[in-house]
Amino acid sequence: MAKLSDKITLSNLELKNRIVMPPMCQYSVDAEDGTPNEWHYVHYVSRAVGGTGLIIMEMTNVEPDGRITNRCLGLWSDEQIPAYKRIVDECRRYGAKVGVQIAHAGRKATDAAVPVSSSPIPVEPEGWKTPRELATEEAEAQVELFRQAARRAVEAGFDTIELHGAHGYLIHQFHSPSLNHRTDKYGQDKMLFGCEVIRAVKEVLPEGMPLVMRISALEYIAGGYDLDYGAELARRYQEAGVDVFDVSSGGEAPPDGDLKPGNYPAYQAPMARRIKEATGLPVIAVGMLDEPEVAAAVVGTGDADLAAVGRAMLRNPYWAVDAILKTEGGRTEQAPYKRGYPLR
Repeated sequence: MAKLSDKITLSNLELKNRIVMPPMCQYSVDAEDGTPNEWHYVHYVSRAVGGTGLIIMEMTNVEPDGRITNRCLGLWSDEQIPAYKRIVDECRRYGAKVGVQIAHAGRKATDAAVPVSSSPIPVEPEGWKTPRELATEEAEAQVELFRQAARRAVEAGFDTIELHGAHGYLIHQFHSPSLNHRTDKYGQDKMLFGCEVIRAVKEVLPEGMPLVMRISALEYIAGGYDLDYGAELARRYQEAGVDVFDVSSGGEAPPDGDLKPGNYPAYQAPMARRIKEATGLPVIAVGMLDEPEVAAAVVGTGDADLAAVGRAMLRNPYWAVDAILKTEGGRTEQAPYKRGYPLR
């Protein structure tokens, strides 16, 4: 059985362990220009010191109005590259590899004057702005924005890129039958937009750099797509060039739809296994894996190849070191912290 401490190779990228810090927005008050600041530097480097194998930086957007809020990060300008490079370089000093999640919030861009989407359908319940439907040419232009953001990420030195195709953001809005009511090519083939983004991004990635994609394996809204559709979605995105899937679910309000699973430890792990079986690709599981034994079981049983731990890692930057010690007895802390761990 695989262990959390085991190395793993994704395409040409070798990770020192199976522990992933998933993207979690920081909404930093000083990040209004979309550029990482000292908060982000300390936040991410701390998790590298804390033993995480792969850190995926938070949702980083392809244009200013593509952000969830005006305090979210972006990669729409070459001037933003140095701030990311500084974080990546320092994290790698401690053995972590670093990715970035590139995205567009679409209709969930709360601070945009008029958000955009696949179709003019507002988020439920009431209170969200009604988005404007992107014209075909505008959707094609969005593909280019993703390409350019990926190019900047490569220049910043990231080890991998994750595309956000989950949780009701723009790519999800195109591939969801409930949210895409278009009649053009992007409506006739609802997965086309995501496939075009994938192919555009792959064109700027170095040979062997893995492309990760986060998908919602199923939706929670009444009438939302099911796991069979999620598996077909993954197969299409695999054909377009995805190398690894980060498997989540839901993302659409209201959260009490007819497909909502219960909230319990590792509740999304069976979805990760289904995507793994459908594609044969490595998968990352996420969702209430806070307890080290639970994360270790998800990897050990083969439900997923890597375990992503979000909220627990917000609470404890050294979760990875502690988890490997607790489940395996392994000592992986940095030398200055050795006195803080018991001899075994």
